[in-house]
Amino acid sequence: MESNALTRLKRVAGKQTTTLTNYGRKTAKPYEVTIWFVLDQDKLYIGTANVNHQWVRNVQKTPKVRLSIGDQTFDGNARFLTDRAEHERAMAAIRRKYWVFRPIIALGRILSAMGVMRDNTGSFEVMLAG
Repeated sequence: MESNALTRLKRVAGKQTTTLTNYGRKTAKPYEVTIWFVLDQDKLYIGTANVNHQWVRNVQKTPKVRLSIGDQTFDGNARFLTDRAEHERAMAAIRRKYWVFRPIIALGRILSAMGVMRDNTGSFEVMLAG
């Protein structure tokens, strides 16, 4: 039986963005960022094109997050995906949902493979409370 949080998440999974509340590494002050997300079966992923963003560093240090999607709010803990296969699974799910951006994402992957730019992508799996 799936959790109430997963049931609510499935209702808003088609939305394009989430507002992620993260907490400062030193101050614990809440910050918000609007980002992409994807629900892949029962796994919730968020990704970034730049792991050097402050919000990414904040979430790595303090994994407690709040996601606001449509009229729903979810609390949870985010786990940075260091395993390359897990990260690629998350990024593949993101590419499927945001298919219109595939050419831009593909160009970045090609340029990274050529050594022209660095692959700074990263992803998190969010485990919801409840």
